[in-house]
Amino acid sequence: MMLGKVWMKKLYIIRHTQKDETKSGDDYDKPLTQDGLDNADAIGTFLKEKDKKFDLIVSSPAKRTRQTSEAIAQKLNYTKSIMYNEVLYMAYVNEMIETITYTFDTVNSMILVAHNPSVTALALTLVGLREEIKMGGVVEIDFDCDSWIDVSKDNAKLIDYTVPSK
Repeated sequence: MMLGKVWMKKLYIIRHTQKDETKSGDDYDKPLTQDGLDNADAIGTFLKEKDKKFDLIVSSPAKRTRQTSEAIAQKLNYTKSIMYNEVLYMAYVNEMIETITYTFDTVNSMILVAHNPSVTALALTLVGLREEIKMGGVVEIDFDCDSWIDVSKDNAKLIDYTVPSK
């Protein structure tokens, strides 16, 4: 008897780390604090220690999410381009799901870096996580499917939620 190949898609939902509230100006342009930069490095180290291979990093283009995703990419020795998607800033859940389902199926493991309340709503929708994702929080979800277009709460499994720190 031959067993069929098990297909799996893996998604990491990450909320940006601590933004600098002391800076004036538009919220979109607020950078990370030094603690935020250190915690973004800690997320990268945490993911690297899991010995994971990541095919794609998708991020909101706001300054704090760019800084978070770039720090993670550097720690992971991720050499591909980070995909910045404007819709992830102030996104509704359906827009986040659309971003995920439009991903090429050659991608098996994806990191999505965005903002609250969107990331918390996404985790609640997909796996029923009933707590607010804290700044720097990492939610790991497996999907029992071979195409991103098929991801749903029906084939999603919460693997882990943690907040790595420096």
